[in-house]
Amino acid sequence: MFYYISGKAEIVEPNLVVIDVNGVGYAVNTSLNTSASVKRGSNVKLYTYMNVKEDVFEIYGFSTQEELGFFKQLISISGVGVKAAVSILSVASPSQLSLAIITGEEKVITQASGVGKKIAQRIILELRDKIAKSQSTFTGGAKGIPASKIAMPVSDLEDALAALEVLGYQRAVIMQVLDGEQLDGRDTEDIIRIALKKLM
Repeated sequence: MFYYISGKAEIVEPNLVVIDVNGVGYAVNTSLNTSASVKRGSNVKLYTYMNVKEDVFEIYGFSTQEELGFFKQLISISGVGVKAAVSILSVASPSQLSLAIITGEEKVITQASGVGKKIAQRIILELRDKIAKSQSTFTGGAKGIPASKIAMPVSDLEDALAALEVLGYQRAVIMQVLDGEQLDGRDTEDIIRIALKKLM
């Protein structure tokens, strides 16, 4: 129904922002990351999702379209409701969650209140390929990969590059730190760990 709500933040609490739009206060449920980015009295725009059921009418909002998109992906998974999705997005940013899902780090997800190991494993299972594929498409395939690395499966290296780029690292810098490393037989998680060890 609403794509976004824009107005003055009248009330800001953990997981809640009340936005005044022409004298009407909209209560918007949100993640801790989003609510922490909003200052009371400031103008704010939150991208929204309407949770409408027989006895429920709730608005969920996020500071970025990326976070909203991740929220929608999470609630599409059986067993993950809106509250669990918000809880997950409160303990990690979309980029951190993307990396956790691609590398299978379920502990990042289970930090969220009410999210157990089985749900975390289900999220990883159902979203890993989708995230890796979307990031590979966004970053333009295997462009820039040295010939010395082509012998290994392109998907593993490309998925690792995509995940690292989500974290803000430049592809040229990533390839520089990986130059000279023996990557044959390494999977996505191993490549990410090798790169992060040098990058950090």
